Parts: sequence; structure tokens; C-alpha cells
Amino acid sequence: MDKQQRLKEWHENTEKMMNKFPERKDRFHTSSDIEIKRLYGAEEESYPFDSLGLPGEYPYTRGSQATMYRARFWTMRQYAGFGSAEETNKRFHYLLKQGQTGLSVAFDLPTQIGYDSDHSMARGEVGKVGVAIDSLEDMEALLKDLPLDKVSTSMTINAPAAVLLAMYIAVAEKQGISAEKLSGTIQNDILKEYIARGTYIFPPKPSMRLITDIFGFCQSHVPRWNTISISGYHIREAGANAAQELAFTIANGIAYVDAALDAGLDIDDFAPRLAFFFNAHNQFFEEAAKFRAARRMWAKLMKEQYGAKNPKSWQLRFHTQTGGSTLTAQQPDNNIVRVTTQALSAILGGTQSLHTNSRDEALALPTEDSARIALRTQQILAHETGVADTVDPLAGSYYVEHLTDELEGKANEYLDKIKQMGGAVSAVEQGYMQREIHHTSYETQKKIENGQEIIVGMNKFTIENEPQPDLLRVDPELGEKQREKLHTLKSNRDQNRVSAQLESLRSAAKGKDNLMPVILECVKSYCTVGEVCGVLREEFGEYTGV
Repeated sequence: MDKQQRLKEWHENTEKMMNKFPERKDRFHTSSDIEIKRLYGAEEESYPFDSLGLPGEYPYTRGSQATMYRARFWTMRQYAGFGSAEETNKRFHYLLKQGQTGLSVAFDLPTQIGYDSDHSMARGEVGKVGVAIDSLEDMEALLKDLPLDKVSTSMTINAPAAVLLAMYIAVAEKQGISAEKLSGTIQNDILKEYIARGTYIFPPKPSMRLITDIFGFCQSHVPRWNTISISGYHIREAGANAAQELAFTIANGIAYVDAALDAGLDIDDFAPRLAFFFNAHNQFFEEAAKFRAARRMWAKLMKEQYGAKNPKSWQLRFHTQTGGSTLTAQQPDNNIVRVTTQALSAILGGTQSLHTNSRDEALALPTEDSARIALRTQQILAHETGVADTVDPLAGSYYVEHLTDELEGKANEYLDKIKQMGGAVSAVEQGYMQREIHHTSYETQKKIENGQEIIVGMNKFTIENEPQPDLLRVDPELGEKQREKLHTLKSNRDQNRVSAQLESLRSAAKGKDNLMPVILECVKSYCTVGEVCGVLREEFGEYTGV
């Protein structure tokens, strides 16, 4: 098909798509009544179709959807979770009333590493950096009166991802909602935990088994669920630069694809439900270019290396969160500006959903007021700036296209090294990615300390006797309350049923069958996160690092 015919068909298809969103269709004019076109540059003879393509078409440099935000804004998914399930449920309802369009759950550290609130390792950490979830009873409270068949939910959970997903499915069933109607994402990315974040439990091999079991189960039972969010976010937070974030994330993605194929899954059955999660840092144009490069790299891999036939398998769809490590405790209101520019880079880079950090997150969990301002930041960008009115407005910029190409090249150099080492799992076991991140982080810190890199309000333009803002305080008695609640649950449940289900799990873990159905029955019996993970710890062992 020649260039003009392709372009004609693209316009016809996008017109049909826009007709589905009449509330957005006729609003595209500037304040001076200049009409804003759906797409710019493609009509020009010099337009590089092969490298850029068209929005919504391979290699997706210009966006994973043809109309991008012309038809529908990105999902505004604010990450939230603290204290008890009841408190977090109130915050969810508040954010939805304020216009949030997707839920995102933060779990406390004990939950993330598979310990109940009454475990000695949980002392002092219950409910502190996220919500405490010990059992299905807590998940029921967390999701009370939320429309699970209408709102998508992201859960930042990794090592115990199978357990928390099972609880989510069980709550939906109690509400009369079938698993087929559920939509959302579990992070479920254990490799970046070994590399950068640290909330791992099991060694790599059984961890990869749990991940591919989730792939297979959701393919059959929860088809609208994104089974993994391959996360560069935490790699960047640990100190990586943009090229390393891009490379190491895609290397991990390759490892998950290979593991799924080795488990007997077909590429086009699971690849369309893979999602990604990136960071948006301060280097505005580099960040936007990073997102464009990521889409192109993944599309080439899936189509050319793995031979996927379904175009949805080629698409890299991603969530973005603004850079937590860029926030300062000094002059925290400055963080509103940082978050705004970071969010804008994600939007111009074509993100599918977005979390904007709150101004006080370098000091504490966000207050309700801070969370509202963070959400309003997204809403102002969406409704007042015009950045969503045309697809990929940065395309064709000499600078942005150069950065996109350069990032792709640097990332591919890393991928070649990782491939020579035997892939991402082997590179993790050898500590390669960890060392690269540590080196970059150290060099960056030196630049900050010697003033070569300016952080406004921290190492320049400082003020003395700065007043401290009001901060959110988690109830210091929460840990004890959660332990009492857990004790009551264990006293009232059917212990024979619990014991039988945990033994079934132990037997399944020794074999090769998919573990998800057994875990689902465990949580329905009110087995706790700690009990399920405890059985798996005994059978799989624990990872202790390199």
C-alpha cells in the first residue's frame, strides 16, 4: 500500500473512532479559533513512515492508539493506601468523587513481603507506607461499595501478587461480579525487586513460575486483566538514568516472555495483556523521547524476534508515575512544579495512565489536600492546556527525534550485554544491573553535592527557618488494632477448612500444576497472606540476594 492510501485509511479509521466520543469530537480549536488537526506532518513528502509510522500503527513510535487523547484522556490513576482498609476505602471514594478515573492500591511493607500484621517482622510497619491487608476480610473492607465492574484497579504487589489477585477476584464474586468483567493490573514484576526495590520473597525460579501461572490463569478466567506491569519505575528510583531504565525494563520483559513461552503459552495469548510502568523524571524532552523509544523497541522485538501476529502483542502500553526521588523535603511546594512538568512529559510521550505525586511525599504519605492538588494537576493539563488536542505534538522535532534514536541505541547496547550474559535472570544473579544502577546513582549524587547539578530549594535558592507543612499521621495504635482483628478472624473461621486448603497448596507447590486455583480457594477460606506465603516459603525457599 502506498503512502497516500495508508494515510487515507488512517484518517477514515480515526474518524470512525472519534464518532464514538462525540463529547470530544468538535472541540479542537485554539483560543484564536485556529483549528487543531488530528495529526501533523504525515502529509509531507519527507515524512519518515518506516521509522515513525502512524499513531496506532507499527512501530507505534507516535502512540499506541490512533487517536490518543483526541478521543479519550489517559486514565487518572492516583496511587493511594495507608493505615487500615477502612481508611483507604474512604480515600478511594474521595478520589473518585474528585474525578479520578482508576484506582491504584499501595500495600504496606508486611503485605508486600508476605507477612501478616501479627508477625514479628511487621512490628512498626503495619499500615505505614500502604494499607495493611492480612485476609479476605481486609480486602472486603478495602473494596466496599466500589464498582469493580466499572473501574479498573492497579495493585502494586509483586512476590504475593497471586494471593492479592485471588482476594480481589473473591471479593468481586461476593459482590456478584464475575472475574470476566474485572479490569486492572497487578505489578507482578519480581525481577525489578531483585534489581532495585527489595520486596522479594522466593528465589527467581519459583517466582517466575508464579508469574506464568498468573498469565495462564487470567488468560482463561480474567481476560481483561493486565497480568504484569513490567516496571522501570523502581529501577529509576534506585538511581538509574533514562537509558538504563529503558534497557533494564525491556530486558525484564524479554525474560517474562521467554518464561511464558517455556511454560507452553502462546505469544499472542498472553502478550496483549502485558503492561509496563515507567518513571517521569525532570529531563523533560529526554523523558518524552524515552516513552516513544520504548514503544518502538518493544514493537520490533515482539514482531520481528518473537513473531507475534496480533498487533496488540506489539503494543507497549504503559502507566507513568512522576519521579518520587526528585521530590524534596525542603520547600515542598516546589514539588508541585516538578510534578507538573514530569506529568506533561508523560502525556506528550503518550502514556495510557498517570499518577502524579503529591507535594508532601518526601516527608510523609500525602494528606487529602495534597492528593487533591496532585489530581487537579492532571485535570488542568487535560482540560486547560490543549496538549491532548492533537496526536504526538512533539513528532518531527529534530531534538526529540534525535533523543528517541539515541536512547534506543544506548538501550540496545545494554540489551546486547545482557543477552551475552544469558538474559535478565542471569544478569540479576550476577549483580550486573544492580552494579550499573549503583554507579550511576553515585555519580549523580556527587554532582548534587558539589553543586554541578542544581536542585532548587535544596542545594541552591534555599531558605532558613522553613515552616513545616501539616502531615498525615498514621494511627500509632493501628498495628495493635490490626493484630486484634486478625486474632478475631482466626478464632472465628473454619480451621479444618483452612488446614485442608493449606495442605492442598503445599501439594500443588511440590508439583507443576497452576497454583492460582488453589490459592483462590485458600483465600476464600480466609487463609491469610502470611499463611499462604508461609507454605510457599517452606516449599520454595527464600531469596537472600547476590
